Amino acid sequence: MEQGTAEPQPETRMWLPAQAASAEPYGARDHDGVPAAAAPCARPPRPRPRRHSVRGQVLDALRRALTAGELLPGEVYSAPVLAERYGVSATPVREAMQQLAGEGAVEVAPNRGFRVCERSSRDLAELSEVRTMLELPALLRLARAVPAERWEELRPLAEDGVAAAARGDRAGYAEADHAFHQALIALTGNRRLTQVTGDLLRRAQWSAGGGGRPRTADLLADASEHTALLDALIAQEYAVVERIARTHLSAARHRH
Repeated sequence: MEQGTAEPQPETRMWLPAQAASAEPYGARDHDGVPAAAAPCARPPRPRPRRHSVRGQVLDALRRALTAGELLPGEVYSAPVLAERYGVSATPVREAMQQLAGEGAVEVAPNRGFRVCERSSRDLAELSEVRTMLELPALLRLARAVPAERWEELRPLAEDGVAAAARGDRAGYAEADHAFHQALIALTGNRRLTQVTGDLLRRAQWSAGGGGRPRTADLLADASEHTALLDALIAQEYAVVERIARTHLSAARHRH
């Protein structure tokens, strides 16, 4: 903000993530978000992340915090404060935030930190429309080309989503949802398409942070569409595949 203006600056918020009290410590995930070996759950102090995966662990924690609503849209968060909370330097936090800025989750607030982006209903509608334009035709082509056993290989990912939804774990479901859609689109063999659709899904998920916590029933309804889609694909019921996929992608504009 330029000197001399009367506009008040937003207060920089200190974030105390809910996962600090969870049984899985921050350092228990590798760069790809895969759980590592279990660590003692005693707290505090929080175990210091291993150096080779600090940035990946910070990025994973921030993604979960955004999806879970621990980082609020419109608020500014200081990288040094987050770094102190995790017992790391500010550098990996800034690097993770820069990546999140590229994904549309946050924006740089000069000399203050990073502001969590806000999503309008129009933003969600446009994201849903673009996802439908890209994912639906790809899925319908795959439906006639991929054998049943390949679809069955996606079943554990769909079940992970159902399990997270049953727990009411919004962040866990977002990760499972992302993994399922990425694995599905990856069957096209088109890396660019997989990357673009994954980015669009992330951008839609970031909008979840500011809203009220969804009911477990809502998460389960969404997760059940993944299993129903696999059932239709395996049965080669192409009209059902299109109906489920279109409904699932269209509902994305409302579910957050």
